[in-house]
Amino acid sequence: MTTHLTHVPAPAGVAPSPQYSHVVWGTGRFVAISGQCSLDASGAVVGAGDPAAQARQVFANLRRCLDAAGAGFGDVVKLTYFVTDVAHLPAVRAARDEAFGAAALPASSAVQVSALVRPELLIEIEAFALVPEEGAS
Repeated sequence: MTTHLTHVPAPAGVAPSPQYSHVVWGTGRFVAISGQCSLDASGAVVGAGDPAAQARQVFANLRRCLDAAGAGFGDVVKLTYFVTDVAHLPAVRAARDEAFGAAALPASSAVQVSALVRPELLIEIEAFALVPEEGAS
């Protein structure tokens, strides 16, 4: 079975990174997932003050959103991380690696922001995915 996505971890002349693919392209249905924070189904913050717990909840929420679109982490072409402190990125990467498993890593950007929508939130992540068309292999 062939994948509907092509990952280019290091185009010619660009330094490689083990943390993401520089270029990802494919075919299929485009899915945009709004920035997800570490809120549970009732809107309560999960893991206040704990970047690792918040990162795990964010990826759990992303998984639920992808599921709703008939997609999975293997369909994600781009992640954008918004963190209140770049020191939270190792926790984000650990949660990402757990969520993605053996799937190729998507293109990614990380931005440190002064605040998120609620003061106790440390991390927000948005995702873009391409889902194979129905009946495609």
